[in-house]
Amino acid sequence: MTVVNLARLFVGLDYHQDFVQVCVLDEAGKIVSNRRVENDWRRIIAAVPTGAAVQAALEACCGAADLADELLQAGWSVSLAHPGFVARMKQNPDKTDYSDARLLADLMRVGYLPKVWLAPAELRELRRLVRFRQQKVNERRNVKLRIRAILRDHRIKDLDGNPWTRKWLKCLAALAHIGPDTEWILQQHLTHLSRLNGEIRQVDRRLEERVADDAVVQKLRQQKGIGLVTSATMRAEIGRFDRFQTGKQLARFCGLSPRNFSSGNKQADAGLIKAGNPQLRAVIIEAVHRIMHHHPRWQKLAQQLKSRGKHNCLVVAAIANRYMRWLHHRMQPEALAA
Repeated sequence: MTVVNLARLFVGLDYHQDFVQVCVLDEAGKIVSNRRVENDWRRIIAAVPTGAAVQAALEACCGAADLADELLQAGWSVSLAHPGFVARMKQNPDKTDYSDARLLADLMRVGYLPKVWLAPAELRELRRLVRFRQQKVNERRNVKLRIRAILRDHRIKDLDGNPWTRKWLKCLAALAHIGPDTEWILQQHLTHLSRLNGEIRQVDRRLEERVADDAVVQKLRQQKGIGLVTSATMRAEIGRFDRFQTGKQLARFCGLSPRNFSSGNKQADAGLIKAGNPQLRAVIIEAVHRIMHHHPRWQKLAQQLKSRGKHNCLVVAAIANRYMRWLHHRMQPEALAA
């Protein structure tokens, strides 16, 4: 291990599953070392000279957050870099781990690193649980689509009861004269559907226990139209509301800002920006559909927008944007403590 007398060292970490390329720069931008080491925080620390404060940059990817936590506990200052912005900054026809690690270190040195928030371990756990639930919901939706396809293929429309109720499913299970193989496939789908419903209920119970003592989730659930899944998803994906300086920043993070599509004398919008977590945006849009019908403030705004000829989808998007900006102020630490 080398000892140096510099005040600061800047380290770029090009992360891979089996190894990490570690580039160390001094304050003048000179390469102190740039080599590959085993993907272990002890080996990484050993590859960096001691005697100086370390500021490290690590591109956000699967496994990077866990490594960043370990390096933080070892006393390093670690920042996660936005992978999309870093990729556009490279603009190099020759891609190597050596050059990638050097770029990260240099961006950290000059203060141009596009940073992303490093969520605490407990929030990453909550994210994993929320996303697991969404995976199960997606599986259930796919099973229902396959069942619907079978009914369309046999031109069956007149089942008793509303779709997916117990009465309707009972009639569905009793269908005959649709072919022996089709009957068997339908029974397999129904068994799969029943199992998925049970798994989703199990996840919901675990989610309820997981957020029972979370002040942010409890505050969110006090708002009209916000239930367990919506509040847990917002908590998992947004984390802390006060990490955004303004409500406008929060709305953009959620993918609820209008996208500008202007050129020359043409000034136009093109829907919502293609950014943010799709699951987060989806639960917020679903919540707004409820809120705009039951909350007087947003109900009034919806009526005003519709009276001006705005289409319903534009109304929902506009209210979602304003609602998140309003919620940003409601979820500040002083409001949580009240």
